[in-house]
Amino acid sequence: MPPAPAPAPVPRPGTPRPSSTTDVQESWRISERGAEHEIEGYADQVSVLPGERFHLRVSTTAPRFSASAFRMGANPAKVWESPEVKGVRQAPMKVVGGPSAGTVTAAHWRPSLTVDTAGWPEGAYLIRLDASTGAQRYVPITVRSDSTAGRVVILNAVTTWQAYNLWGGRSLYQGAGGFAGRSRAVTFDRPYDRDGARLFLDFEKDALAVAEQSHVPLAYLTDLDLKPGVLDGARAVVSLGHDEYWSPGMRAVVTKARDSGTNLAFLGANAVYWRIAMHGRTLACDKERLCTLWRDSRPESALVGQMYDCFPAEGVYRVTRPGHWIFAGTKGGSFPGMVGVEADKVSRGSPGNVRVLAESPFSCGGRATVSHSTYYVAPSGAGVFASGTMRWVCALRGRRCGHGVPDRAAAFTRRATINLLTRFAKGPAGAP
Repeated sequence: MPPAPAPAPVPRPGTPRPSSTTDVQESWRISERGAEHEIEGYADQVSVLPGERFHLRVSTTAPRFSASAFRMGANPAKVWESPEVKGVRQAPMKVVGGPSAGTVTAAHWRPSLTVDTAGWPEGAYLIRLDASTGAQRYVPITVRSDSTAGRVVILNAVTTWQAYNLWGGRSLYQGAGGFAGRSRAVTFDRPYDRDGARLFLDFEKDALAVAEQSHVPLAYLTDLDLKPGVLDGARAVVSLGHDEYWSPGMRAVVTKARDSGTNLAFLGANAVYWRIAMHGRTLACDKERLCTLWRDSRPESALVGQMYDCFPAEGVYRVTRPGHWIFAGTKGGSFPGMVGVEADKVSRGSPGNVRVLAESPFSCGGRATVSHSTYYVAPSGAGVFASGTMRWVCALRGRRCGHGVPDRAAAFTRRATINLLTRFAKGPAGAP
């Protein structure tokens, strides 16, 4: 393999470009993924503070490539672009840790670009890699908030993104030969599979846009940023559409915040399911002895209000308490397809004062069950909402969600989400 080039000179960011037209707002999208390894890359940090630098490590078969940074949200905008740099096919991935881990890594790749985030607003970003051959891929990174006090925290579930990442042929779910060949530990030192941002686009992008359109004060973190003190003074923490992998440290920080009056919202389903360990940039979860389900020790329902019950789930979402303030201003109480593809319900460990706002009966592979949307008030006065369905965020897209979800579901979930954020931004929400 030819040697990788030295990092290119640090490109200075430009002023965020206005996004007043559809064309500009959609300019972040990938139009051609190209061949599997035509271009791919990763950032050497999951999140940075504004003004900090990070490296992009890129491998491509193209002679040249460039990179552009787009801040996602209500008005996606390009904030930076690199000059064209020489493309290099980096060394093949490695599998490290032996049979006990089987971790696929690209940590040996050399830096291709140094990116300076001076002038970048806090938020969730997609770096788009553009090969001179036309192929494109995303690299996600979060410019995190240095303070969350007085703000509603939007949480990118990067541990779950990485758990499902099949780049290099292994995730925590499968490898050569299926489940038995899976990794027992995965690392952030590798690109994400497919377009590079699948779970962000599927489960987080649309909720992020609505949160910014609500005009409440927002802060931005990833779940790896959940360290002691980071949520001091936060008004609320919002877990988005698929937030399954939590370490004891993550849970302790969020629980302490709730007990200090910080509201919580879980817009997806199957949250706080696997009890993981983090070792630097490596997520360990063997799904056997060292990584067990939270419910085996401290049921997740004690925090979330309910817990995972069914996959695959498919059903009609049915509002049972239309007078609750979360549903103020919404229309309709029945939405086909909005329950799925995983669903939660009130279970052992749920707080005694949990209230069911929506109860949606359906069949889980022939087993009659229900999906619940719930709300409870912690002793601190913090309110905790859980949607109970993985399609709450998807439903923000209306028919574009698929699964028979109608367009009117978009108006319903949008209004309910804005109600939730607006109330939570004022402080401990109380009022079951």
